[in-house]
Amino acid sequence: MARVLVVEDDPFVRSALIRHLTELPGANPALRAAGADPHTVRSVGTALEALREVAHHQFDVVILDLGLPDLDGAEALKMLRGITDVPVIIATARDDETEIVRLLNDGADDYLTKPFSVEHLSARIAAVLRRSRASTRTVPPDRVIQVGGLHIDPLRREAELDGARLDLTRREFDLLAFLAGRPGVVVPRRELLAAVWQQAYGDDQTIDVHLSWLRRKLGETAARPRYLHTLRGVGVKLEPPREAAR
Repeated sequence: MARVLVVEDDPFVRSALIRHLTELPGANPALRAAGADPHTVRSVGTALEALREVAHHQFDVVILDLGLPDLDGAEALKMLRGITDVPVIIATARDDETEIVRLLNDGADDYLTKPFSVEHLSARIAAVLRRSRASTRTVPPDRVIQVGGLHIDPLRREAELDGARLDLTRREFDLLAFLAGRPGVVVPRRELLAAVWQQAYGDDQTIDVHLSWLRRKLGETAARPRYLHTLRGVGVKLEPPREAAR
């Protein structure tokens, strides 16, 4: 059972989603066959209400419509990412590939194009939850990792650089911790996708965007790297700065 927040302004769609997400699998043969579980659901119709809900309640996943009356869902996603790492599934009637890629790069975990079946939604929720739960097992949680001035505590999910706390999103932390657990090792992009994103295939741009965010927080750039080094066509490695290695 997951705690789900549905952000949808259409009362009929919202009502249908609530009914299906809270439905016992035994009442629906298709859901039972898919192995779906009933969920605890809260729902709102605006972006501001969604932000208040996320700030005051803990959720396992958010279903976010883009066509909200007070704020476009894409802007709402950015604001959500400013306060929480909860997985977000975009529900949209828009099918423009460029916009979908942008939403994924802005922090969405998945998307569904309307109309979609409840079985499809349930399967996507289950997949996102598996990735989210697996990400906490990316690195062994029983030791603090130190690489140069970086200190990473997988148990507390905290990272520091030269004694200063790093404000990382869930995905940024997972990426940093995975690379730091293999200092000096060039990790292929496919391995990063499998370990950090729980995907066999994906867009390299997703990795590049997260590396760019990480570099910014580590005080470096791709042109002048200190910790994160990209080997074109091969992969990525994390190692201590040269001045720290001397």
